[in-house]
Amino acid sequence: MNEIDTSQLLVQMRAMAAAAQGQTVADPTQANGAAGDFSALLKQSIDGVNGLQKNSGKVGNAFVMGDPNVSLAEVMIAKQKSGIAFQATVQVRNKLLDAYKQIMAMQV
Repeated sequence: MNEIDTSQLLVQMRAMAAAAQGQTVADPTQANGAAGDFSALLKQSIDGVNGLQKNSGKVGNAFVMGDPNVSLAEVMIAKQKSGIAFQATVQVRNKLLDAYKQIMAMQV
């Protein structure tokens, strides 16, 4: 079974979210020692996924309302980005739960 490196996955999710919002993406290979703890990183990633889902909904609604500036391709791309980001978040959650269960099953 292929192991998922959660920290690398979160870095990639942040980079995708920033790229989707048109922001500049920092080099994900550089480690930032003052970046905060895991909970802050997780919250930031979840906020990014939430932003992608909101953007997807806005683009979809604009297309349905007949906005000439929104194409079907843009709607499909936004929906796919939000779907992939959500699936990645679910996989991170599953890995965290598995790790928690393993820790709780350890005998002291």
